[in-house]
Amino acid sequence: MAERVTVIGSFVVDLMARSPHIPVQGETVKGSIFKMGPGGKGSNQAVAAHRSGGDVVLVTKVGNDVFGKVAKDFYAGEQMDSRYVFEDPELATGIALIMVDEHTSQNSITVVPGACGAISQEEIRSIDSILDDTNVLVAQLETNLDILPPAVERVHTSGGIALLNPAPAPVEPLDDEFIGMFDLVTPNETEASCLTGIDVVDRESAHKAALALQAKGVKDVIITMGKMGCFLLTAEQEALMFPTMEVKVVDTTGAGDAFNGGLATALSKGNDLRQAIYFATAVASLSVTKVGTAPAMPTNDEVQQFLSTFDQKAYWEQVK
Repeated sequence: MAERVTVIGSFVVDLMARSPHIPVQGETVKGSIFKMGPGGKGSNQAVAAHRSGGDVVLVTKVGNDVFGKVAKDFYAGEQMDSRYVFEDPELATGIALIMVDEHTSQNSITVVPGACGAISQEEIRSIDSILDDTNVLVAQLETNLDILPPAVERVHTSGGIALLNPAPAPVEPLDDEFIGMFDLVTPNETEASCLTGIDVVDRESAHKAALALQAKGVKDVIITMGKMGCFLLTAEQEALMFPTMEVKVVDTTGAGDAFNGGLATALSKGNDLRQAIYFATAVASLSVTKVGTAPAMPTNDEVQQFLSTFDQKAYWEQVK
């Protein structure tokens, strides 16, 4: 099997503004910076996987509009496989409104999925040959979910694994059967709380939430917890907490997507979960040193340079 990462996910155009603080209800705040660029969790994760060295195929859908052209131009510039960026004749390309606090780098996001919420079963069937040669399938919750079970089943049949990043946090509860068909789930603490009803605030509560997710049928669970790092619970019940890597934080907007993209790349190359998390943490750490989402994703050369100067021994001594 090829070292292929197939991402079925969203593309939206990010409309990002930075201001002294994120507005509360009814408040208008004068911002300092506005940027427009390619985004969407699926697209961001695909770009992160591609730039960090993965053999990536992205499956998404855009509208026949100017924002759809943003997607195609961007993928062409990245030299990414865009054969399966489908086009909807009626629905508009999705957008994300992103507000970033320029002092804390924290963010608030509203997503309108548009065309990427209407990927058809026929379009998924058209990628059967890709799924048959996929090592790691990556999915999120910004597309219509009915297309994911047949894709996961196809990947499993050929011996690949399926990763679910259950983001954004679901408004409606997800069926246990849906969650349980994935080999690995990677929620952040908010998403883990939504999925399990357990308030995830520390290692102990993360462990409880991970056990609750395993009870739904998932084999391995990684819960990302911002500055605290991430918690891993394996199918063999090995529980480990991984610290963050210290960098100068500029913008945290795409950190989760960077982590998942880096994780998929590492897993597709045969790394075990511990080594994959180490690599993914480096990818995520570098992503927050730049402004933006997809444009901030680091290259494999940048990741390797960063790790070459990193105190690996000290890091692994903190993993426990």
